[in-house]
Amino acid sequence: MKKFLTVVFVACGLLAFSQAKHDYQVVKTYHIASAGGWDYIAVHEGRLYVSHGTQVNILNEETGDSVSYIPNTTGVHGIAFDDALAKGYTSNGRLNNVTVFDLKTNEVLGQIATGQNPDAIMYEPFTKMIITCNGRSKNLSLIDPKGQKTIDSIEVGGKPETAASDGNGNLFVNIEDKNEIVEVDLKNLKVINHWPLGAEGPTGLVYDKITKRLFAGCDKQLVVVNAMNGSVVDKIPIGDGCDGVAFDPKKKIIFTSNGEGTISAILEVNGDKFSLLGNYPTKRGARTITIDEAKETLFLPTADFDPTKTAPNGRPMMVPGTFQVLVVQ
Repeated sequence: MKKFLTVVFVACGLLAFSQAKHDYQVVKTYHIASAGGWDYIAVHEGRLYVSHGTQVNILNEETGDSVSYIPNTTGVHGIAFDDALAKGYTSNGRLNNVTVFDLKTNEVLGQIATGQNPDAIMYEPFTKMIITCNGRSKNLSLIDPKGQKTIDSIEVGGKPETAASDGNGNLFVNIEDKNEIVEVDLKNLKVINHWPLGAEGPTGLVYDKITKRLFAGCDKQLVVVNAMNGSVVDKIPIGDGCDGVAFDPKKKIIFTSNGEGTISAILEVNGDKFSLLGNYPTKRGARTITIDEAKETLFLPTADFDPTKTAPNGRPMMVPGTFQVLVVQ
């Protein structure tokens, strides 16, 4: 019986691997005629929301046509959505605030003060609050979307990059400058655990609620963490310059967007076994990512660069007018 079961498990693993194999490639490119840098991208009900300089561009997901934009979001990083209230939110890093807008009309409804340099932003389902990760003040801002105001903050002891919720009152936050994940108890609004990753610069973070695994994108590694106890389950090599992670819960595939110009695709065979499917070419600078789970489509913003010119941050200079979103399937 044991031998038979072993054969069955191996066969199932091989079947999952063969079904997951896919040559991911850029199938379309959406060009956006506006200037400035970028960070996160989000997809919601057939629209793409792309952070870009001092605004958020809104595109038709299928065609790339411009639908609208959210203005006056200087230093914008991320976008979040509260479907119950039909509102969207942008984290404006240089303004130290969040812009609130109507998801139906795209009308700006107001701005909410946060901690310093809000970066990633999310709707948290357990508290039904909007949460920002504030890089400079090293804390989280908790926003009441009904009252449209910040009601509390949580110190996290380092620079919070991205957060993921288990939906049951636990929030997990990548602390980029401490190379760790902290677990936050949202019932008592405090950090209850610090979990070292053994890898550098954690950025993107996603959660599999079935296997209770966290996937943290780090420097040339995807670190898999058991969300029940913080133990490191596995480390998988990925491309260089990862700044985003996405997860397909149906196919059990984790994607990392790597600024070198690749995406890495990793199959979650089970909660303790992972397999690198491959590194697939995108374009240099495509370091953040989002996924439309229903359509199994990835979206990554980037631009063209002038190798002969260098920006103040040491990176190659962006060629004006070349901002774009890559569509990968």
